[in-house]
Amino acid sequence: MGNSTKRKKEKQKDFKKPKLKVGKAKAKPDNFTDTSFRSKAVVLTQQSLHLSAPSLNSQFSHHLSLLSVKSDSQRRDSLAHLTTSIASRPVNSPLPQPVSVILPSLLPLILDASNAVRTQLLKLLRTLPRSDVEDHVSQLLPYVRAGMTHLAADIRVSAVEVLSWMVDAAGEQVVSSAGGWIKTLNCFFSVLGWHTEESARWSSSRASFGKSGSQGRPMVKVLGALAEFLNAGVGQPTTAGDDPLDSDDESADWPFPLCQTSQHMVSQSSAAYAYLNLFGQPRDEEGEMYETREDRYRVFTSRFLPAIERGLKSAREEGGELGRASSAVSKVVKEAVSYGLGP
Repeated sequence: MGNSTKRKKEKQKDFKKPKLKVGKAKAKPDNFTDTSFRSKAVVLTQQSLHLSAPSLNSQFSHHLSLLSVKSDSQRRDSLAHLTTSIASRPVNSPLPQPVSVILPSLLPLILDASNAVRTQLLKLLRTLPRSDVEDHVSQLLPYVRAGMTHLAADIRVSAVEVLSWMVDAAGEQVVSSAGGWIKTLNCFFSVLGWHTEESARWSSSRASFGKSGSQGRPMVKVLGALAEFLNAGVGQPTTAGDDPLDSDDESADWPFPLCQTSQHMVSQSSAAYAYLNLFGQPRDEEGEMYETREDRYRVFTSRFLPAIERGLKSAREEGGELGRASSAVSKVVKEAVSYGLGP
């Protein structure tokens, strides 16, 4: 009887209402699940509200500062804004910021891992005034050479495209700058796999972007850029002023007894005495400045001509678009030889 009475009392517990005291909350069941949540909010302690929009120069500087952020899309969009600002400015008007201020933020992007960022960077570089580019070739070349010897094939191709733009904008300044001739040629040979003794130190394998996968298009771009670079360095002059033998003709503009007066005038270059290297590090043969075509051709024939002849022969054997691209390089070399710069 005791056990049955105990069971009845336990069953009746479920049907009894608990007596609540005033001010005391109802007890929560044992299977209660807390579903409440707390949302986080961003609170701005200071806000600046202006009726006028920021100026174009301030927007330009702001987007220039965003080129170092981690987001690829943000860097690409900022480059697009800078490109539009430069391209849409009135004719003959100055840039929103000097090129000397713009370039330090642009140069690291030559080695950027994002293809979209590098493509937009090239568009921006092409909008810069050519006269300003000539004065900053020495800043651009180290980054371009680093890109040409990069492990990633697409970065190598992008760096070659930047070099092609540089040659088009300031050809003579590129090939005559410190290290612009020998070091850049070594980079070209490393990219193409036509190794000389110096370029073989950087890479001992053939170029990794041949015909497989892209039908040889990257190699064609590199050969086209090489033809432009060689034409700027040792190609046949197109005007009489470039021919050292015709320089005496300028004396006709000056009365007797003045002779070759233009050779003694103050140079129009911003760094007229850079070739003296008065305050720089001592240069070796690779880092030297070769300002005349004769000097560049002498170095080219002694160090690069045998390797380039072997490379062009193998490229012609490939045929197709690659063979046609190699013919442009062969034409430049033949014209240089026919011009009589060789020994």
